[in-house]
Amino acid sequence: MPSKSGLYRTVSTASLLLASNLASPALGDTGFDVFDTICTSCHVTRDDGAIERIDAVRKTPEAWDMTVVRMMRNHGVEMTAEERRAVVKYLSDTRGLSVEETAEYRYILEKEPVASDAGPNQQMTETCGRCHSYARVALQRRTGEDWEHLINFHLGQFPSLEYQALARDRDWWGTAQTDILAFLSETYPLGKAPEAVSDDLSGRYVLSGREPGRGDYTGEMRLQAADEGYDVVMMLDYPDGSETYSGRGLIYGEGEWRATLTSGDVTIRQVMALSGDTLSGRWFHAAQDVTGGRITALAEGAAPQVIGITPAAVAVGVATEVTLTGSGLTSAPVLPEGVKAEVVSASANSLTLSVTADVAGALSLGLEGFADPVSLVAYDRIDRITVVPEVAMARVGGNGGPIPKVPAQFEAYGWTNGPDGTPDTEDDLKVGVVDVTWSFDNWDEAAAAIEDAKYAGELDDTGLFMPGGAGPNPDRVMSTNNTGNLRVTATYNGVDGPLSAEAHLYATVQRFVDTPIR
Repeated sequence: MPSKSGLYRTVSTASLLLASNLASPALGDTGFDVFDTICTSCHVTRDDGAIERIDAVRKTPEAWDMTVVRMMRNHGVEMTAEERRAVVKYLSDTRGLSVEETAEYRYILEKEPVASDAGPNQQMTETCGRCHSYARVALQRRTGEDWEHLINFHLGQFPSLEYQALARDRDWWGTAQTDILAFLSETYPLGKAPEAVSDDLSGRYVLSGREPGRGDYTGEMRLQAADEGYDVVMMLDYPDGSETYSGRGLIYGEGEWRATLTSGDVTIRQVMALSGDTLSGRWFHAAQDVTGGRITALAEGAAPQVIGITPAAVAVGVATEVTLTGSGLTSAPVLPEGVKAEVVSASANSLTLSVTADVAGALSLGLEGFADPVSLVAYDRIDRITVVPEVAMARVGGNGGPIPKVPAQFEAYGWTNGPDGTPDTEDDLKVGVVDVTWSFDNWDEAAAAIEDAKYAGELDDTGLFMPGGAGPNPDRVMSTNNTGNLRVTATYNGVDGPLSAEAHLYATVQRFVDTPIR
């Protein structure tokens, strides 16, 4: 049986969940057939009709797949890739979470690199968020009995956890059996699984989104129902060119969309949630999930609405083309005082205006018949910049090894100080991403002493830091690897001189075990 990391790599969770193979399972025509043949051979049916353990929990597709993998790895369950995919689909459809239940923690499913993970209080963060994300806990619903089983499982499977930091200084087992169990049982009770989507999602979708390091994009996506899933074609239009991806997608449960698409030798994943006529979430490169972008997909013919505006800020007194993306965008613009606009082009899904603002401030740009206006910022100067993320992590890799490098992507945002002229106050206005010059150096004297900046990697002019190769480096002190503690600096040419901002970057080692939910 492959190791934990090897099993995830050789039969990748993503490729299965994201519909790379939709063939029928060998043990039956449906996921239920696999479930009824394999799962219930060990999990007994109780007197009340509930299936032991399985009916005591609800999870995301990724979490169900992790459970299936554990059954294969720890208990010798034999299952083909097709059977695994089918039973995960069945479990997700019948024992999944609602989109609302996942909303606060979707960043972990989307592998969003700019996210902060923490529990609702210090005790839960220290108890449940020190080995894996707290989101992994919050994306489950269980009976009180099953939460107790899970706590016992943790101690049995990972007995050293009582001796680790944030456990050996307290009565970890006593706390887990009382305070933690009570909190989990009350906060995340089993509840009832939502109904699975039965509607056909086939059709054309208009897209709006942003890929950090490359910019805003629009585009379209076409879905066509086929073989239990969907054929997918996605076209993205950027200021510097376009990309077309095609592949397969699946909808799980109430509205969990997963797809695997390719363009040439690039493979990407889509992780989105369905709400009404809209799919929204993130897509990312399969080999380097830091690279990717937010995405909103609106079904053609949806009620009139705006899903994107680019750019979202204009310089005062400068005519700027602003494009709205959405549905029903043939209405006349409704402009605030001090703003003029001319229609450059208009269609049902895209409206481009030449906008001139005479005054600085936060503006509302509306369309006739639309209830909600769109926010637009007019600025007369940029007073400061910030770097996003403020703290980032890159990971060495490659160099002949099986684990690829994990880069870090930075962007610089411009701000105006607002009417009060004071930075970092509530009336500050975010201008958006600005063009800057990027540089990096050692974070401190300790990093300088071992020349971290020399060996840790390279930073390009888009703010993408690519770390060094994995493994010992004979040119470094004690042949250490190419990790580093670094300071990343963005410099903007302001009206009154250069403006700069910094971020902290850790170039660290590989993530040797990379589970679907970290």
